[in-house]
Amino acid sequence: MKTIMKKCITVSMLFMATVLFAQEETKEKKLSISGSVDAYYRANLTAPNDENAIAPGSSFANLSGFSLGMANVIASYEGEKVGFVADLVFGPRGTDAIFASPMYSATGNIINQLYAYWNVSESVTLTMGNFNTFLGYEVISPTGNFNYSTSYLFSYGPFSHTGLKADFDLGNDFSLMLGVMNDTDLTEFNPTGDYAFGAQLGYSGQYLNVLLDPSFFEIDFTGGFDISDSFYLGINAAHLSLEDDAGGFTGVALYPQLATSDTFTIGLRGEYFVEDKDFGAIGTGVEDSSVFALTLTGSLAVDDLTIKPEFRLDNASDDAFIDNDLAATKSLGSFVLAAIYSF
Repeated sequence: MKTIMKKCITVSMLFMATVLFAQEETKEKKLSISGSVDAYYRANLTAPNDENAIAPGSSFANLSGFSLGMANVIASYEGEKVGFVADLVFGPRGTDAIFASPMYSATGNIINQLYAYWNVSESVTLTMGNFNTFLGYEVISPTGNFNYSTSYLFSYGPFSHTGLKADFDLGNDFSLMLGVMNDTDLTEFNPTGDYAFGAQLGYSGQYLNVLLDPSFFEIDFTGGFDISDSFYLGINAAHLSLEDDAGGFTGVALYPQLATSDTFTIGLRGEYFVEDKDFGAIGTGVEDSSVFALTLTGSLAVDDLTIKPEFRLDNASDDAFIDNDLAATKSLGSFVLAAIYSF
């Protein structure tokens, strides 16, 4: 009798362990961890690389010598109906991306995105929290961009929003997003009592975006086309106007990319960016300045590591940079070599 009881207890314990292990395995399948780590080397070709070093007025990849990008760690849970994303960033690029979280910088806020979502139906999803902007061709994470340095259009559009948005699948490749959010880049809470409203109409990978913020209005087109199996052309165009006719910008960027093999792609970003009044993005201190920037980037994939050499030339309508003799000049040539690991 004792032997039978022992066997029953042993079988029961094995059964419970199997059930718990299966439940844990199921949970592990739903909860995923991903992210990236990046570092780079940057040098000016036509300007000093010492304490007088300068960089283009766009965001990220602006530090001299061997420099750090960011560590990006994303925890996400995807259920049948609900899920969440917790996107954390560490390092200089991460700090720039979240503007040092101005409301809670003293506590070391490292949140890039933090939101929960509910798939109300097959065609409607509600999302609430902090999410990266729906405007523009480029994104904060270097894994989502072909070029390592960023454009003026990306750098002076919004980075993130906190609010509630609804995504609708309208069928026949059409989509619609409507959202209500805090003032742009006020990501922790709303200290103003004002709200921004956003909308996105999409069709087959082409998106028309509108953002009405209390302090500005922006309209943006983002899209791209596969010209052939190996050649892709991306497009971004935007116009931003500050309230009270205080200025703004208009710009367009083209992103032709050619895959020469399974592991190497070469791409060019050509961008023309014009300020209305002295918006301050280019750094000339002169009203109605413009800049034409060419960025040639190679992308070599080695398993989960991507190596990107990049040459960039910024040419402004007015003096925005300095040369090796510290004299004011309209142009700046620079080189970047980046290493990006994705997991």
